[in-house]
Amino acid sequence: MRKMDNIILGIESSCDDTSAAVIADGLLLSNVIASQSVHEEYGGVVPELASRAHQQNIVPVVDAALRRAGIDRKQLSAIAFTRGPGLIGSLLVGTSFAKGLSLGLRAPLVDVNHLHGHVLSHFIREKADDEVPEFPFLCMLVSGGNSQLIVVRSPKDMEIIGRTIDDAAGEAFDKCAKVMGLPYPGGPHIDRLAAEGDPEAFRFARPRIPGLDYSFSGLKTSFLYTLRDNLRTDPDFVERRKADLAASLQAAIIDILLGKLSKAVDATGVATVAIGGGVSANSGVRNAVADFCRQKGIKAFIPERRFTTDNAAMVAIAGYFKYLDRDFCHYDSVPYARVEI
Repeated sequence: MRKMDNIILGIESSCDDTSAAVIADGLLLSNVIASQSVHEEYGGVVPELASRAHQQNIVPVVDAALRRAGIDRKQLSAIAFTRGPGLIGSLLVGTSFAKGLSLGLRAPLVDVNHLHGHVLSHFIREKADDEVPEFPFLCMLVSGGNSQLIVVRSPKDMEIIGRTIDDAAGEAFDKCAKVMGLPYPGGPHIDRLAAEGDPEAFRFARPRIPGLDYSFSGLKTSFLYTLRDNLRTDPDFVERRKADLAASLQAAIIDILLGKLSKAVDATGVATVAIGGGVSANSGVRNAVADFCRQKGIKAFIPERRFTTDNAAMVAIAGYFKYLDRDFCHYDSVPYARVEI
């Protein structure tokens, strides 16, 4: 067995998933995630409950990640953790644990921007010959809290060229699913129903925002008014037409995303497009981006679904790049709730 030199433990606790992963010399050895079902009955993440669950989960999750990787904690080269953005209470659990472990092991501490982690998730490799993007590339980062177009020139050189001016794509999925009465989180349920419906059954508003910025608030309002107007005359409207509603909603969101992506590709001249964030798990989005890139004759990087949602593997790979640059974190660093790339 070859000697491993750069072994990074990644810790993710930005929202409601407690995760730990080990990457050695750029290769993923383990990725453990403990999700929290306690939020389902509330229709969204309850911050206080999330932070308490992180406190219960973080020790067994980190222990499992090390055991599955076959790594002793004394072998760790550095501890990487998500510093933000996210829920402060949740971030504090991961930050405090990472600092304590770093001090105890005398291993360097590396702070990771959660959004950087999503972008760099395409560099997670399980085999040395796994394909990764070449710089520069364009990343469409779409999640519950962010919708951004980012030119990625290196692991530490990223430029946002487009962003949402109001709501994120993932929020549009989840909020519209909620008014339809679908369980939380709504995105996967919309994805499932959309496969059974007609994407042209309803026409929801598309914003006319200049440049490369996104807007989804008008779409949400249009969707809400469609339900309101039809429920006045047909109390069973949502139940009868939920597949068509889901398909039409998904088609509208994809239309908005792809319209800006096309403009960004033309403006930057990039030869590679990648997508990241929780919404990149959506089947319609994945297929649409793949088809778009095929038609444009450019390379598409669509992440495995297990790396689209919050996970520590992306934190570990982002931390790995910072470790190679000897870009370490001070122990007086505190988490942050909001930040850009």
